[in-house]
Amino acid sequence: MKLLKMMFITCSLLCITSVAQSAEVHVAVAANFTAPMKQIAAEFEKETGHKVVLSFGASGKFYAQIKNGAPFHLFLSADDEKPIQLIKDGLAVDGSRFTYANGTLVLWSAKPGYVDTKGEVLGRGHFNKIAIANPKLAPYGAAAIELLTKKGLLAAMTPKLVQGENISQTFQFVSTGNAELGFVALSQVMKDGKVTSGSAWVVPGALHSPIRQDAVLLSVGKDNVAAKDLMNFLKTEKVKITIRSYGYEN
Repeated sequence: MKLLKMMFITCSLLCITSVAQSAEVHVAVAANFTAPMKQIAAEFEKETGHKVVLSFGASGKFYAQIKNGAPFHLFLSADDEKPIQLIKDGLAVDGSRFTYANGTLVLWSAKPGYVDTKGEVLGRGHFNKIAIANPKLAPYGAAAIELLTKKGLLAAMTPKLVQGENISQTFQFVSTGNAELGFVALSQVMKDGKVTSGSAWVVPGALHSPIRQDAVLLSVGKDNVAAKDLMNFLKTEKVKITIRSYGYEN
């Protein structure tokens, strides 16, 4: 009986320790990073026992929500400006910010052969609608406007522009045929180094400002063990390999 009692106590302590060591982290993630983050979160949960709750959307909206008290522990932005500002606002931990990915803009159509590899389809203008993400909220949308401006095409394109609230909605406009083509994130149409469907022009980085995507530990999460562990996990080489497989640089 004493042996059984000792075994029961030991098992109970192990269970309590396991529960104490696991935690839940709430992460606000830029919409362009949806596919890789789902994969990364699943691997992280498997390895650590922590639970990851993901929310995807426009970085501009997340910034506003965080300023209004949204209980996120981590923020993976589509730019570097908002994490910097959150640190200045006292809403993120100074010294925690790092670049987890450098994004790539792509002109994409769901139709095979529609977009040529040099993007000359833009100059021909033989289409009714072209989708972009809201440039005021989404860095990929701002990059698209910058590109069109540099090419002297913005005035001609403006009547044809369809704006998505974020890059996910922009992708939906194109994938459903509501727009013949659009500017999306390469990560949305690439897996393992290949464009998975349709046709695309990978926009040279010299044609727009860099899309530097930074992560930051928010003040709400400064004592959350899962948040800290996930930040470190994102910096590991195996995660960097996963991120690169979706068309990012890091």
